[in-house]
Amino acid sequence: MIHLLFGDEDAKVLQQAIELDDAMQGEMVVVKDDLSVGPISDIHDLTGREFRKNWWNEVWSAGDPRQGEWWEDDHEKMSGLQETLREDQEQIVWIWAAQNKQDVSGYYWTLHYLKEFSGRVFILYLNNLPFINEKGNIFYPTRLAEIPAKEFLKARKLAREITLSEFEIDPDEWNKLCQENKGVRILEGGKKLAQHDYDFFDSDLRKFVMPDWQKATKVVHNYQNKARHQASEAYLVWRLKKLIADGRFDVQGNLEKIKDLELKNKSAAAVVND
Repeated sequence: MIHLLFGDEDAKVLQQAIELDDAMQGEMVVVKDDLSVGPISDIHDLTGREFRKNWWNEVWSAGDPRQGEWWEDDHEKMSGLQETLREDQEQIVWIWAAQNKQDVSGYYWTLHYLKEFSGRVFILYLNNLPFINEKGNIFYPTRLAEIPAKEFLKARKLAREITLSEFEIDPDEWNKLCQENKGVRILEGGKKLAQHDYDFFDSDLRKFVMPDWQKATKVVHNYQNKARHQASEAYLVWRLKKLIADGRFDVQGNLEKIKDLELKNKSAAAVVND
């Protein structure tokens, strides 16, 4: 069995679940790229992958450089998975996905690599399903990492084979998104993704900038704690830097280091003068 997931935090919890039940033992393949944002035109070709890599480097450069932060070549992982499945005809794949835009975008993307293995690919899509949290309360997770490890043992019963119809229809849906090639994909429900421009989060992000000075990192963290539509810290920092470059706010500190940067709304007089 091969477990296919879309994020390191999800993989950590699943590993804990695997340790609780030998029946779930298997290799884990983790897709690192957040495919809900960024360019996806020609994404299955070298040109498209290189364009996306360069875009991510631009996004990362907006924040503080982090040692070891580099492009994770998920294409190579999926090519390796294909080889494994071709060599071992008994091997199967379980795709784990929760109801969020990153998992659903990742699911669509993986079908390009898995369509030749119909009948051996299963999905565990935790769509609007209740689980029990650590306090014993019912909740509806939007990410796999939110589910206690012991609850994964219940979730595994949801595994179902991806149908031939899904292997035909879902890649077409992804291809339409790739051709439209906008910057942000938002989950509307089920497996329905809607696309928006790169500035989709900007108007809400601006609401978290106050009249008084505050750290740019606090603006981002407040957004992530309170906003309806979520995005990664790296993406939000990139968008915040775009708004700063457009002269939206007063700023002080080192513009190159997000942790040292402070900002506030422009004064009324400055807005009038603008």
